[in-house]
Amino acid sequence: MSSVKERLEKLGITLPKAAAPVANYVPFVRVGNLVVISGQICFGADGKLADAHKGKLGAEISNEAGIAAARLCALNVLAQVEAAVGDLDHGVVQCVRLGGFINAVPSFAGLAPVMNGASDLMVEVLGDRGRHARSTVGVAELPLDAAVEVEAMFEVR
Repeated sequence: MSSVKERLEKLGITLPKAAAPVANYVPFVRVGNLVVISGQICFGADGKLADAHKGKLGAEISNEAGIAAARLCALNVLAQVEAAVGDLDHGVVQCVRLGGFINAVPSFAGLAPVMNGASDLMVEVLGDRGRHARSTVGVAELPLDAAVEVEAMFEVR
């Protein structure tokens, strides 16, 4: 089995630095063998929110850009998990749950495929340990007008 680092390299992905909270909350909470990750928006590797990931799905944001935004959210989730446990290979037992929030117009019906960007990345990076339960909802607005936000829960050592 390849390591998380090897999988990331194969995908051409560098795990970003864990983002600092933008309000009065903590980025993660560890309780026993669970780590709950606060919602992560689609900051890029530069720590900024690209214009291509600001706005609503079904309006100015394409499905492809939404999927890319969800993948960025998942990477930011993994960065927070790494900050919480120190090592994704030895510290993560299982991704238990992802919760996806899609900034969308009321008539947008493609929520699940957009959230698949985050789910697929989790499995690509963690293998079977990345398989998770999930919920996805459309919302009227997200912080900084982000297209997608993803929260998570992990079982850890």
